[in-house]
Amino acid sequence: MPEDASAAVGRPPLTWLYVPGDRPEVVAKALGSGADVVIVDLEDAVAPERKEYARSATAELLADPVTASPDAVPVHVRVHGEDDIRALTGLPGLSGLRLPKITHAVSVHHVAAVAPGVPLYPLLESALAMEHAYSIATADPAVRGIALGEADLRADLGVREDRGLDWSRSRLVVAARAAALPPPAQSVFPDVRDLDGLWTSCGRGRALGMLGRAAIHPRQLEVIERAFRPTAEEIEAAEEIVAASAVEAGALALPDGRFVDAAVVASARRTLAIAGRS
Repeated sequence: MPEDASAAVGRPPLTWLYVPGDRPEVVAKALGSGADVVIVDLEDAVAPERKEYARSATAELLADPVTASPDAVPVHVRVHGEDDIRALTGLPGLSGLRLPKITHAVSVHHVAAVAPGVPLYPLLESALAMEHAYSIATADPAVRGIALGEADLRADLGVREDRGLDWSRSRLVVAARAAALPPPAQSVFPDVRDLDGLWTSCGRGRALGMLGRAAIHPRQLEVIERAFRPTAEEIEAAEEIVAASAVEAGALALPDGRFVDAAVVASARRTLAIAGRS
């Protein structure tokens, strides 16, 4: 199972690119797109009559030694059901399973038993799932992250405006943090032509504590990367804080009057990790 390439150099992943599992040629292009993680979709992106082919094509991809090499782009699979899980578990190129429509921790327990050793990423897509966010996040040590499925959640809640999902996004951020998981990534932005809208939306997600974003087209990757990477000013400030903390332990004041304590230092270290400078 290949290690997450971006994590290997000290920077958490910022971009996850969804591609349909029944189009191997598109998957191949995605692997060279620059995305930190490629998510092969066997669920919503694949028509019912194509699901068996998609599973077979994905299994072939994950069995390829090139996909399984240590420096390969990590490949996650959003599964459609237990048949997918059983068919893909154990293949060397599988870096994680995305589990759609999870509502209870018991569902995660079941998948963890069927797919031992595989990192799991539950997707919360309903009001019931949001009520159980923390129990899902802590259901099993195999859970490495949680995310929203915003299209289904929007329909379930009857939300008409994007800001109507902000409470759910914040709830997810809190649950992930309480469970000692990485900050959740934003859900996909559906209009692949509206890059300005994507940029604005990423800024809103970042303000809520989310980190990175799933994409449905390679043209979205650069915008997402830029939106979530720290600015030069943020990096400079973080480096100053970390350097000062190395000289003097405990709370201290910087020359410009800013007060620095352990929480501020931890935040600065996270900034440098995202920038790839830790």
